Amino acid sequence: MSEAVTPRSQDYSAWYIEVIQRAQLVDYGPVKGTMVIRPYGYAIWEHIQAQLDRRFKATGHENAYFPMFIPYSFLQKEAEHVEGFSPELALVTHAGGKKLEEPLVVRPTSETIINHMYAQWVKSYRDLPILINQWANVVRWELRTRPFLRTTEFLWQEGHTAHATAAEAEEETLKMLGVYTDFAMNEAAIPVIPGRKSNIEKFAGAVRSYTIEAMMGDGKALQSGTSHNLGQNFARAFETRFQSEKGEVEYVWQTSWGVSTRMVGGVIMTHGDDKGLVLPPRLAPTQVIIVPIWNKDEDKPPVKEKVAQVEAILRDAGIRVKADLSEQETAGWKFNEWEMRGVPLRIEIGPKDVAKDAVVFARRDKPGKEGKQFGIPTAEVGVQARAWLDDIQAAMLQRAIEFRDANIVDVTSPEAFRETIAAGKWARAWWAGTDEQERALKEETGATIRCFPMEQPGGTGTCFLTGGEAKEVALFARAY
Repeated sequence: MSEAVTPRSQDYSAWYIEVIQRAQLVDYGPVKGTMVIRPYGYAIWEHIQAQLDRRFKATGHENAYFPMFIPYSFLQKEAEHVEGFSPELALVTHAGGKKLEEPLVVRPTSETIINHMYAQWVKSYRDLPILINQWANVVRWELRTRPFLRTTEFLWQEGHTAHATAAEAEEETLKMLGVYTDFAMNEAAIPVIPGRKSNIEKFAGAVRSYTIEAMMGDGKALQSGTSHNLGQNFARAFETRFQSEKGEVEYVWQTSWGVSTRMVGGVIMTHGDDKGLVLPPRLAPTQVIIVPIWNKDEDKPPVKEKVAQVEAILRDAGIRVKADLSEQETAGWKFNEWEMRGVPLRIEIGPKDVAKDAVVFARRDKPGKEGKQFGIPTAEVGVQARAWLDDIQAAMLQRAIEFRDANIVDVTSPEAFRETIAAGKWARAWWAGTDEQERALKEETGATIRCFPMEQPGGTGTCFLTGGEAKEVALFARAY
């Protein structure tokens, strides 16, 4: 038997760290706050990449790459941007054995250097829109770090677009928010809530920021992706201008949007249980694990032959499958180990199954007898496995939706708000407070406005804090 992890109910933070290490997703790097993403963890990221990249290209975006070293003066050109990022910057002051004339920033985000290039590329309305995405690493010197969720260096994609009109930029911003929502729901099985960030929570340098907010297994919120309407702020700072159809010189309108390796942490904390990872089939590196069972040496050849046959059938069906033929550990140990690693479907094959020309299915999301079925004919393995994986994907999303909805509370008074946040739930309430009142609430309760959901009830209501008329409902929660 492999060693159990700390139960989530006992110590959620310890559970998370133990799971990502036991499942061999990451290890700690030698520099504080950095992580080594191991092959199994990186494979999850590769599936996230592939699904997002497909969506980006389907919406007309192209991939490019920009330098990771940025002149410090670039960040100083947009006042709000440099103020927002200054505490997190990593500066290079010496290189080649000499002190640099100007410090270089190790890329925290790329709005500035991309604008420097766009200013050279854009001359006419005919050059617009520019729809570019890059897959890259970024560095932000965080004080408190946790693998995947907040690290000094992480991987992400950042889209950067330039448009001729404000309406086109807003349309792009919301379109990419929709892309993120679709990915989270349909690939990661995470029921995110898309919405607009409050003024104090928006991206430094943006006019408006939008987000997809997810509820983790401990009730905390995770900002899982953001899409920003930058207006003309960076364009004015970098003189990114174009000649319009009317012959007038105008500043471009821009957006930026990103999802990072934080999404891997979101998948872990949305679906994981006390046995380890529970991975949605569409992102799982291995969708089906085949575990052979034998007690006698004479049973090995026929069992291995059946394993190879089943593996070939699944591979031909387009399913990511692996057979665990190692003989150092027992079948029971393998069951626990592959459960720890979150493989959605396990197939067991023993001598009795060979005799029946059948196999046993066991699904990860439903432990015990409930998730197990005996006697599935070998000939039906491909079709049945695909159907089971689709059902697991749907069931995981539905379970996460039910958990999320059960932990969002509508509040109408400050007392109810404090009780809800103290209980580790999300508070949904009409809001008409000021930035200062929002900051005071954060200071008192640790909760922030996660977003003003895109789906609003309509009409007006009474602000739970001020008692004044409110035009929007906000979601409040403590967050990672």
